[in-house]
Amino acid sequence: MADTQGTGGRTVFCVKFQKELPGLATPPWPGELGQRVYENVSADAWKLWEERMKMILNEYRLLPFQKEAQELVAKHMEEFFFGDSSALPPDYRPEQTK
Repeated sequence: MADTQGTGGRTVFCVKFQKELPGLATPPWPGELGQRVYENVSADAWKLWEERMKMILNEYRLLPFQKEAQELVAKHMEEFFFGDSSALPPDYRPEQTK
């Protein structure tokens, strides 16, 4: 997996948080979806997605290298960032890290 954390000073208008935030250093996923994420998703929102993706992989008992798993994850990723339910709930509070 590419190092998506260091942004090199790049910012994006994040579709998840609806504000200008540091972007990802590289497209985090192959193809057109990865490019859309790279251009529209902040590093912070990607961290949220990584947690959701782990949950999806575990819930469906998927192995990340399987083509079926990648297709399902891509579908969920697109919905998470660009679907009707992509906005964060109004009462969302980020988890406090220790």
